[in-house]
Amino acid sequence: MKIVRVIARLNVGGPAKHVAWLSSGLKTADSQAVLVAGTVPPGEEDMSYFATELGVTPVFVPEMSREISLKDVLTIWKLYKLFLRERPDIVHTHTAKAGTVGRLAGFLYRWLSPSVLLGNPRPCIFVHTYHGHIFHSYYGAIKTRAFLVIEKALARLVTDRIIVLSDQQRREINEEFGVGRAEQFAIIPLGLDTDEFADWRERGKSFRDELGVGRNDVLVGIVGRLTEIKNHELFLRAIADFKVRFSPTSKVPAVRFVVIGDGSLRKKLEEQANSLGLADDVVFVGSRRDIADFYPALDVVALTSLNEGTPLTLIEAMANARPVISTAVGGVVDLLGDPVLLEASESFQICQRGLRVPPNDATAFATGLGRLVEDADLRKAIGERGLVFVQRNYSKERLLENVRTLYADLVAGKTTSVKAHSRENRLESRI
Repeated sequence: MKIVRVIARLNVGGPAKHVAWLSSGLKTADSQAVLVAGTVPPGEEDMSYFATELGVTPVFVPEMSREISLKDVLTIWKLYKLFLRERPDIVHTHTAKAGTVGRLAGFLYRWLSPSVLLGNPRPCIFVHTYHGHIFHSYYGAIKTRAFLVIEKALARLVTDRIIVLSDQQRREINEEFGVGRAEQFAIIPLGLDTDEFADWRERGKSFRDELGVGRNDVLVGIVGRLTEIKNHELFLRAIADFKVRFSPTSKVPAVRFVVIGDGSLRKKLEEQANSLGLADDVVFVGSRRDIADFYPALDVVALTSLNEGTPLTLIEAMANARPVISTAVGGVVDLLGDPVLLEASESFQICQRGLRVPPNDATAFATGLGRLVEDADLRKAIGERGLVFVQRNYSKERLLENVRTLYADLVAGKTTSVKAHSRENRLESRI
């Protein structure tokens, strides 16, 4: 089996790790894999080293990047020529941009063939994974509608299977936005190398010492690219609100905040922190590769995104038994589970594996954060439930097996209904 996997760019984030694991883990004596990637733009950190460390050498198409431009025409042509050369059994695209140019090139590959005159297009299966989606919070109304029209057309004309990361994401993409047919969807949650965090109990001290955080202080961290969609601006506003509402007392310990990640908005966010009087409370440390050290150092992991698929950040936090608080967007809802405690406040919900708050509500986020900070027992209980959930459902081995089975079924001409996947996903989440 020949698989060509296409992603727009290998920048820091969950999708880059995801495609590297798949490209490495699915290479066998009976299967060949080619990973194709575009250019990481200025302001974003290149993560191609992660693929290299796994023994994967990407094929780079320099013209392919996140932004729309006339270079996209050349990108489509180059991908078409690559498909002609590799003659793949499966083309699997990841993220919005690669999904568009990759499937348009695939349409050409499938139909620009003399065999079409005999009613036989080139045999190739096309799979697309939505790690998130761009149907709200990324662009203006006109551009968003245009993208939605394109996605609907691609789903109809040149997509055999659509992979989403959670049932919530499937409902949003298929039922709310009308992309694809129900039978096209398969739910395959993310996976990660859980062995990397196996000794989390023994780690974390070095990062706390680096920041000068006391043993009894609570360290709250947010991990991710400093871009608009991650909404770090909300995180800073919530911290300012938290400081007003929760001064250190015998019940509320001293709290420090750390921003882990880099991006085009770093300078603007640092200026915002200063203007809010948070210079002594918030530390920006940039991108870090020592994830096995900094996650165990955090007492709470926060996420403030406007839109998400299933954020790897929260899964990694849970793999370290860290309690999380997040805006209720996309697959976060499935990840955190059902509400388990009723609070007098209506601004947040305590769920099985974390606290969820409405998007873009700084007051609600500050209130929920205060609840976590003042209750060490709640933090411990949420962290322990999250650890069990991730160990059972989000291993890299499970991810590889799910994708391997999907490919085999597609090649064999079999289908798996979304109802079966959804039922399995719901059963797994009841932990």
